[in-house]
Amino acid sequence: MSNLFDTLRSKINGQGKKVVFPEGLDERILTAVSQLGTEDLLTPVLVGNEEKVKQKASEVGVDISSAEILDPANYDAFDEMVANFVERRKGKATEEKAREILQDENYFGTMLVYMGKADGLVSGAAHSTADTVRPALQIIKTKPGIKKTSGVFVMVRDEEKYVFADCAININPDSQDLAEIALASADTAKLFDIDPRVAMLSFSTRGSAKSPETEKVTEALGLAKEQNSNLVIDGEFQFDAAFVPSVAEKKAPDSPLKGEANTFIFPSLEAGNIGYKIAQRLGNFDAVGPVLQGLNQPVNDLSRGCNADDVYKLAIITAAQSL
Repeated sequence: MSNLFDTLRSKINGQGKKVVFPEGLDERILTAVSQLGTEDLLTPVLVGNEEKVKQKASEVGVDISSAEILDPANYDAFDEMVANFVERRKGKATEEKAREILQDENYFGTMLVYMGKADGLVSGAAHSTADTVRPALQIIKTKPGIKKTSGVFVMVRDEEKYVFADCAININPDSQDLAEIALASADTAKLFDIDPRVAMLSFSTRGSAKSPETEKVTEALGLAKEQNSNLVIDGEFQFDAAFVPSVAEKKAPDSPLKGEANTFIFPSLEAGNIGYKIAQRLGNFDAVGPVLQGLNQPVNDLSRGCNADDVYKLAIITAAQSL
């Protein structure tokens, strides 16, 4: 795990990145912000009333002197932010409504990213996933050619690193969704110095079973290949055929993966969520994430059960995504 974050730290060190933390009064956030400031890896931007944030930091016993503190109720560029929000929402919010909405710390923080005042955002310690993701989808939006964001976990055990997707967002992705998730996950793999070898997973290998579920995965494979012919990707595969060379030799001897896949695209959120938790709990893998992908600028969602170390790591990932 340390090697993984050593790589990311080296990528962002000296790049002058800023990451917004809308939950400026959360003890875990403040503790992580203190560590990030001490290491001078990035500039944390805390959202909240400056006096209350500093008082909370004092109570927690952490130094946040390296952080910027921005208060929606007293922000010099608030009129500019309101105008940008109204324009971005294209008639879906009046100026009056925008002023109300932008008092919400997640909307305010997301607008800071959209306006280039920060490079990414980390939230979710005290908010639901919807509270974190909704402003991002409305304001930052997805990259051209991608209709939906998705969530990946990087599974780490000693020197082993794998990408699992989608484990966080899309309940029942269709073939187009799966193709998008596969392409985005390959890009995420590269961020973590993983040369992507992508397996589209199912309960069937190369037509050993036929159903709408397997055909969806096969169709997704075709779409992904059309969009990136250079990507090493194959399917549909059962997990063992994607991961165990001896099984791959029997079930799919002509596959470019040869049982050495490292980026796994699950056919549904149900499968992905179960899969990563089995690897985490039975395989003793560390699950880093979820890392949201497909957005124009990075926004990442913490678990409400997170600790300060989770916040610290996700902030580093967010800064690296913005490079």
